[in-house]
Amino acid sequence: MDSEPSAEVIVVGSGVAGLTTAVVLAEAGRRVRVWAREPAERTTSAVAGGLWWPYRIEPEPLVGAWAVASLAVYEELADRPEETGVRLVDGVHQGIRLDDLGAWAGRVAGLRAVPGGLAARLPVIDMPVHLAWLRERLGKAGAVVETREVTDLAAVPAPVVVNCTGLGARSLVPDPAVRPVRGQLVVVANPGITTWYTSADDTSGASTYFIPQPGGLLLGGTAEDDDWSLEPDPATAAAIVARCAAVRPELADARVLSHRVGLRPARPAVRLERRPLPDGRALVHNYGHGGAGITVAWGCAREAAELAVAAG
Repeated sequence: MDSEPSAEVIVVGSGVAGLTTAVVLAEAGRRVRVWAREPAERTTSAVAGGLWWPYRIEPEPLVGAWAVASLAVYEELADRPEETGVRLVDGVHQGIRLDDLGAWAGRVAGLRAVPGGLAARLPVIDMPVHLAWLRERLGKAGAVVETREVTDLAAVPAPVVVNCTGLGARSLVPDPAVRPVRGQLVVVANPGITTWYTSADDTSGASTYFIPQPGGLLLGGTAEDDDWSLEPDPATAAAIVARCAAVRPELADARVLSHRVGLRPARPAVRLERRPLPDGRALVHNYGHGGAGITVAWGCAREAAELAVAAG
């Protein structure tokens, strides 16, 4: 990527896609501003479980490359977990076979078959810490984050505009192909579990997983299509705990610390492309990452930055 300073880029959106794209651009020498309706700690990214794995995201051939590129970055960041929020943690994906995965799986070191599933040592990202670290890295690169409500991408005053608005793209672009997939989590006091576990049920909106994080054990989960509710549902929370306790009985009596709800920005395929604005300026879209925005963040950010640089 060309590292010469050039035309300003405004990145719209402060979730993991927006901040990571802004970091790549700023560190390449671009003048960057991030416009965000709300701070990063209030985005969907902040409430994500944080386990690296391509989940509910298409198209798989492209997703694999983006995910593997991101994996390499997270493996490096895991050397500084207190600073970056990234750790490498062992765990098991129950009910998944190597044959079910794309070619990208061959690039995941240590991924292996075990009775009933796959075992791996994967990045687990403490999202509040990681988002704060991204903002700090962004500031060191000379970029700024501003609180701005954007209602018209064509009105954003920059030669190159990068749209990382996630679910907001549904109304902002507008793009009716973007829709919410609601995820609910329960955070409990960790009784001593040090590994992650997942078991997804593709036939329903329920799944079972637990992910150890510094602030507690995250229990999940749900994948409820077209549900816009951000309010935790008590019955759903109880069912999540019960499913996790069926795997690890000690969780039945774990103290509940908090409840989280996030709306994944689902789309039939990630939209990562450059389009002209009505006046000829460039608009780069980078949204629709479904349940894997963290998993593909760096791969997508680099591609979006290449498109922005080529336009600017």
